[in-house]
Amino acid sequence: MINFHSEDNRSTYSSRDADLTWENKIQDICDVKGKKVLDIGCGGGIYSKALAGMGAAAVTGLDFSEQQLSSARENCKGYSNIDFNLGNALDTKLGTGQYDIVLERAVIHHIKDLDTCFKEISRLLKPAGICLIQDRTPEDCLLEGSSTHIRGFFFSKYPELINKETSRRYTSEKVYKVLGDAGFTDSKEYKLWETRESYNGIDDLVKDIVNRTGRSILYELSDKEIEDLEGYIKGQLDHKDNEPIVEKDRWTIWKAVHQKGIRGFDG
Repeated sequence: MINFHSEDNRSTYSSRDADLTWENKIQDICDVKGKKVLDIGCGGGIYSKALAGMGAAAVTGLDFSEQQLSSARENCKGYSNIDFNLGNALDTKLGTGQYDIVLERAVIHHIKDLDTCFKEISRLLKPAGICLIQDRTPEDCLLEGSSTHIRGFFFSKYPELINKETSRRYTSEKVYKVLGDAGFTDSKEYKLWETRESYNGIDDLVKDIVNRTGRSILYELSDKEIEDLEGYIKGQLDHKDNEPIVEKDRWTIWKAVHQKGIRGFDG
């Protein structure tokens, strides 16, 4: 299990910027400009900063790790329209009906009580406010490996990782059902190939993979298995040493609309 409170992981989720592919997709889904946005599970503030840069009037980042928030505050210095709060996705302690948009990116696979999670988002949103959930479905995770979808090689090399990965992921059908139960309507899903990282060549890629072991499914593998995985990926890609590699991850984004008066919330 990843320790989000560890000092060692403090900069893990703040040392890069949101990719333009993500910003463009969010802009296609909803209008952020002038909106009051809550980023639940903000980590190091990467997406809070992106939302502010996209024109949000105000962004609140919320995370349960003070280590992550310390990094987020440093990452977002100079943005007067961003503030950060310590809190839990199931019980944020934030005011009812305060936000136009609530984003949870890469959060729900850490949460077992999805019903409470989505009901809390419903409570936080203004009438007709927008809920954005971004995560990977089991199908997203298990797409074949390729020169851009590197993660696919993890599972073709080590099939025993498949159950570990998919068991923590929600199907799209489950997300739709729980959104409906929480009082959301007009639910729709979008697929996104989000650029994770660009590398100068295969050696840079495998070096990065080794450094992921404390914060990904790869923590299940031994040092020897990681070494074997490096060789396997090199063999599958057959890249020239200095040939650039752009790694992408496939995500699902669910958009849903909060409705005034549903389940006793009257705004």
